[in-house]
Amino acid sequence: PNILCWTSNLFVKRAGDPAYVSWHQDARYWNLDPPEVLTAWIALSPSTKASGCLRIIPGSHHAEVPAHVDAFDKDNQLTRGQTLEEVDEDAAVDLELAPGQMSLHHINLVHGSEPNRSDAPRIGLAIRYTSTRVAPVGRRESALLVRGEDTHGHFLPETRPTADFSLGGRLAHNRALRRQVGNNYRVHGPTAWGKRMRLGILRGASRAVLDALYLLLKLRSAFRGEGKAARA
Repeated sequence: PNILCWTSNLFVKRAGDPAYVSWHQDARYWNLDPPEVLTAWIALSPSTKASGCLRIIPGSHHAEVPAHVDAFDKDNQLTRGQTLEEVDEDAAVDLELAPGQMSLHHINLVHGSEPNRSDAPRIGLAIRYTSTRVAPVGRRESALLVRGEDTHGHFLPETRPTADFSLGGRLAHNRALRRQVGNNYRVHGPTAWGKRMRLGILRGASRAVLDALYLLLKLRSAFRGEGKAARA
């Protein structure tokens, strides 16, 4: 198969952290079509029921993707606190993982996680893979080809970093995040004017912060170049 790596995120919950992830389906707000997308959730520390491991509703990826509520809860780790309100929690399964183990879940699967009530941190890395047939609905984004070939060109091609935290890699990461922000805060369906404004403000503020960081990185790059030239 032809596969792209679309994005990755660290989910960190410190000991006793009230942070949680509400019940949701990624397909509702990722704006990717068709839904040929999987998340590999890799445990970097023990992920247990006590520490707030991933919880899923088995088989829910076969159902429709109903509307979610944007709760904007400060403790919710999702960008807009998107929440699926009607969930049969009696059917939930806890995916407890040891460090190095991982789970896979589909973009339509209902999932979430509770706060960390343990005395140790819970750290996970989520990597999202898509078929090259998948296209973003909205602004064009970027992705890295990790297998096969991309004959569709729905995403701008990314390049592999040359070193950990390299300046070029950090600049490219910054631009990739900026491209995603527009779709992350996109309005879905009939939305009240106040919420539209709030999403617009969050989108604009996120872009402004990313642009400021990008400028700082470019200035650092320029000064480093001048310094090397002077030493030569």
